[in-house]
Amino acid sequence: MTRRFGVIGHPIAHSLSPMIHQGWMRDLALEADYQGYQVDPGQALPALDALEQEGIKGLNVTLPHKQAVLPACTEMSKLVAMLGAANTLTRKPDGTWRADNTDRDGFLLDFQNFVGGDFQGARILVLGAGGAARAVVHSLHEGGADLVIANRTPSRAADLCQHFALPEKRAIGLDQVEDALGFADGVVNCLAVGQGGPAYFPDGQRRPFYDLSYGPGTTAVLAAAEAAGWIPSDGLGMLVNQAALSFEIWHGVSPNKEIAMGRCRRALEGA
Repeated sequence: MTRRFGVIGHPIAHSLSPMIHQGWMRDLALEADYQGYQVDPGQALPALDALEQEGIKGLNVTLPHKQAVLPACTEMSKLVAMLGAANTLTRKPDGTWRADNTDRDGFLLDFQNFVGGDFQGARILVLGAGGAARAVVHSLHEGGADLVIANRTPSRAADLCQHFALPEKRAIGLDQVEDALGFADGVVNCLAVGQGGPAYFPDGQRRPFYDLSYGPGTTAVLAAAEAAGWIPSDGLGMLVNQAALSFEIWHGVSPNKEIAMGRCRRALEGA
């Protein structure tokens, strides 16, 4: 019997997760399938009920549902409890859901590779305060970075600062980002695709600008950063890293990440 998996989010049509997981399933000759499911904001819990009835064994969770799915979970990892956000759900034998978070380690592996090592003491500006930003902030905070969090709604940035015991003054609105860019050693953009990034970039002086998104939606902001002298990177490496960790949770085997990266780059180049 084919075991079914998938990803829920809004929007979901751009997601490369189905291609990544289906590719690994073919590589390993697994009798399994993985599909994307469009779930509108506020509909995460009804969607989980419906997918449970359809026999789904596991789900990845992307924006904007990483926090909204938690009430449906009867078990969660310590990391999920700490972050208050999940990106991987697994159906337990009794039919209930377990929540895990592979975003943090997926981001950390890729970001460390991008900046060439640790980032202790670095002044990093984080754009966004949603579920993905929680994993990023935790990674950077644990690594000793000096953080400022900017969000369209400053109170959400303040809530995130409070959650991780950061000084409240480190929470700012997006209208203050231009000033903050002048002092940052690096930037991590956690804003959803379509919400963009800074409207203006000062001289980057070869500082890193990392965007969690990937594909055509990130082209403009990454190009603007590069033109201003920043070193840009999309979040495709994080996507593949976190997908591999989710795949291992569900199937008990580590897939080939390099093969998946190649497939993703070719797909994006052909888009």
